[in-house]
Order: sequence, then structure tokens, then C-alpha cells
Amino acid sequence: MTLTTDTTSPPRTRPTIRPTRDAGPRGDEILTPDALDFVAELHDRFAARRHELLVERQRARQMIEDGIDPDFLPETRDIRDDRTWRVAGPGPGLERRHVEITGPTDPKMAINALSSGANVWLADHEDALSPTWENIVGGQVALHDGIRGTLRFTSPEGKEYRLPSSTLTDLPTIVFRPRGWHLIEKHLRSVDRAGTETPASASLVDAGLYLFHNARELVARGRGPYLYLPKLEGRREARLWDEVFSYSEERLGLPHGTIRATVLIETLPAAFEMEEILYELRDHCAGLNAGRWDYLFSMIKNFRRRGSFFVLPDRGSVTMTVPFMRAYTELLVATCHQRGAQAIGGMSAFIPDRRRPEVTERAEKQVRADKRREATDGFDGTWVAHPDLIPFAREEFEAVLEGRDDQRHRLREDVHVTARDLLDVSSASAGAGVSAEGLRTNISVGVRYVASWLRGTGAAAIDHLMEDAATAEISRSQVWQWIHNGTRTQGGALITAERVETLLAQIVDDLPRTPGDRIDEAAQIFRDVACGDEFPTFLTIGAYARLD
Repeated sequence: MTLTTDTTSPPRTRPTIRPTRDAGPRGDEILTPDALDFVAELHDRFAARRHELLVERQRARQMIEDGIDPDFLPETRDIRDDRTWRVAGPGPGLERRHVEITGPTDPKMAINALSSGANVWLADHEDALSPTWENIVGGQVALHDGIRGTLRFTSPEGKEYRLPSSTLTDLPTIVFRPRGWHLIEKHLRSVDRAGTETPASASLVDAGLYLFHNARELVARGRGPYLYLPKLEGRREARLWDEVFSYSEERLGLPHGTIRATVLIETLPAAFEMEEILYELRDHCAGLNAGRWDYLFSMIKNFRRRGSFFVLPDRGSVTMTVPFMRAYTELLVATCHQRGAQAIGGMSAFIPDRRRPEVTERAEKQVRADKRREATDGFDGTWVAHPDLIPFAREEFEAVLEGRDDQRHRLREDVHVTARDLLDVSSASAGAGVSAEGLRTNISVGVRYVASWLRGTGAAAIDHLMEDAATAEISRSQVWQWIHNGTRTQGGALITAERVETLLAQIVDDLPRTPGDRIDEAAQIFRDVACGDEFPTFLTIGAYARLD
């Protein structure tokens, strides 16, 4: 008897994206069958590579933990040494970026940002947004309406908000920030050709929906589809985004290079690959941004087990003028201008208070000094978190730029930054240390921010500073590092998990309580990410399971 083998494979289904819950008011206008098909196509082409890159992140982090310091890559020296290549540069509406206002995409904040008079609105679905399903879908609705000039909002008190103009070119240019590669969107399930179901990539969901609904409309209205890319850790992650953009342009019928990206350099590994990141994205790249708060968090995260040399003092003591932070920003400006890219500065956390003139005066003084330094160093623009800060920032930049759109002509050939300069953390501690108040502040701010995030607000004014996920990460990672490196306060007290637990209990007891404040949940999350033996790579990953 002859045995035969049936080699016929079962038919492969096309990839799909499946929502797991109702999208809420007007959600069906965003999660249309065609839009979900587009996001499914992105997953089919790019999700596997995304997973591989996240594994590579873990390997690179382990190498640093094992004592191998990051350095400029010898295998890409030819890219750095070739002085001929340039990036695409700014698209229509991005030529002048002196002041950019950041904020989440809920309707009220969107209208405020688009009415602010800033040059650019960073429409944020990342650190300034709590990723509830309502916020994610509602943010896409607000962006859709804002781009078309139809965005309206009525507050519970009956106050009406509307855009000052229906003409997009009269408003700040929108640059949308999707969530990072490491995050998922649990309310959308990706089903691949084999029928395997997994949570969708938050990056591909956010960018895919935004581009599908708005890219062609933005071009028709004289602007373009522009994105901020967060949390990149190297050139390969930039290359993946470039492939996503090229495919999206082809699929949506847009000329190659229509999409423009500004990359946040906010991780330590990315600081060593700035030129390579620009190179990989060169057809789609407008510039780089100095994401200062996440950069500090990344520094702590990568060197958290490497001893006292890498222990930072109180967060408030680590200013942009300490040597390792100055090396990072000067390298960024020099790198950008050598390649025709814009260099955008970071956000000062100080915010005004219209009811307290002394607070506003302090915020103005701090912001002016910060923006004056950035403009003098060669940055082409900067961030603010509050509309009242826009005039101060603009004055400082216009005083230096003298009518020019940017400073890309300033090549900063005087800048020579080494790997040692970027890693000179110990100099930040000279004359500074960890105070008992600094420890308490980190715990208090961390808990209050996480509680706000759990309630659905991702950008929170706390103690006259604008806190977001990045600053909360600094707070909890510093506490973890101090515990695990046997750090003592300036008064000589050893910082232990037990001491932090005691302070945490006191802080929670002292906080005013209201129904639904979620402070107890926030305290448990902070305890898990700051006091445990393991160090979760991002506090928001575990906390996301508690969001609706």
C-alpha cells in the first residue's frame, strides 16, 4: 500500500483588527471598516519586526547592566563621516517652530492649544495622555474635527469652546505623537493570517488611524501629516517607522516624503545614534527634539544597578546645565544642523498660576532662563506646557533668531562630545545630594500623578509643576535606585524600602480624599515600581491593566 501525504495547507485568512468594546460617541466614525483594515495591514507587515526590536532593547539594556557602556557605533562610522547627506527638513507649516505647546487631545485641550498662538501643537497620545479607551478614540475624533475646523466643546457648566478659525493655516501646525513601540492597545485585537490573536500595537493603532483619516485632508489644507516619534532607542527602530511611513504613503496615494517626523531623543541609547536615526528617516525627517525628562529616566533605568557613580541627586538639582545633560543637548543641536534638521528644545516643568502672581513670576523667570539658554545654544524652537508661557518663550527665541525661521545655518562645529561626556553622571552630584525632602517629594508627586493618570488625566499640575508620565518615571526610578544602592540622605539616613513604605503611608494619610480619587491604587502601583526587587521598564505598562 502506498501512503500519500496531503501537503495542502489550510487557507490563510486576511489579517484583521477586532475591537473588544464599544468605541463610544462617534467612535464608529474613527473605527470604520476601511480604517481598521488599514491598521490591520500595518500589523501584518510590521508587527513581527516591532516584537524583534523590543527583544533587542532588552538585550542592549542587559549589556549595560553587565558593565558594558554604550558608545558610538563603529559599524556606522561611514554614515557619521559622510558629510554629504541631508534630511528632508520641514514640510509646509513646520518652517517656523519657535514655540510649540504640548498637551493631550481631549476637545477642550485641543481647542485651547489650537487657539494659543503657538507655532505648533504637539497633539499628544503618549506621556500627556492617560490611554483610556475614551481618551484614545475621543482624541482621534477631536483631531479629525480640529483639522477640518469643526471642533466644538461645551463644558458641564455650559461654557462653549470653539476654534478661532476654520482655516488650518491660521492655526498652530499639528504634530501628532503616537504611543511608543513598547505599548499595546488592549481594546483592539490583531488577528494575523494564521488566526492568532494578540493585543494591537499602540503605535500602529495611533499612527494608522491618524494617517488614514487625516493625511490627505492635511495636504489638501496646505499642511501635512506630521508626527513626533517617542521612546526610540536606535536606528533600527527609526528604520521601522520609515518603512511604516513609506507603506502608508503608497497605500494612501501620497507622494513619497509627504509624512514628516520629528524624533524625540529621550533615551540614552538613542543619544549615541542621533545621526543614524536621522539617516534612516532622512526622506521623512524634519528634526530631533531633546526630550529631557524621559532622558533622565532612561539614564537612571540603564545604570540603576551600576553603583553610586550613577546615582543622581534630587530631581530638582539635575538641571539642563549639568555636564552630561549639556553634552546631550549640544550634541543634538550640532547633529541636527549638520544634516539640515531642526533642533527642538525641551519643556520646562514650571507653570504659572493666575491666582498667585508670585508663582507666575517664578515660572516666567525660570522659563525665560531656560529658553534663552536653548536659543543661544542654537535650538530652532522649544516646548511649553501652558499658553501663558508662550509670550516669554517666543520673546527669548525671537531675540536670538532676529526674524529667521530657524538657526540651521549655525553648524556648531565647536561642539565635540565624547561618550565619556554623555556618561559623566557623577558630576551632576557635585555639591548636591539626596535630601529627605527630595525623597518625600518623589513619593508624593509619584502617587498623586499616578492617581491622576488612573482617573484619566495624563498631564497634571502638581505643586506648580506640570507632571506627566516621564516626570513620574523619574520620581519612582530615583527612589528605586536610592534603595538598591544604599544611598543616604544628606542627614545621614539610609534610604530603605521600609523607610519608603513608612513615608508612603504617611503621605497617603495626609492627602485630601474624595470618592473615586484612586489614591490607594496609585500607592500600590508606586510601591510595586519603586520598592520591589525587580524594576519594571515602564510604570504605565502594569498600570494600564487598571484603566478602562
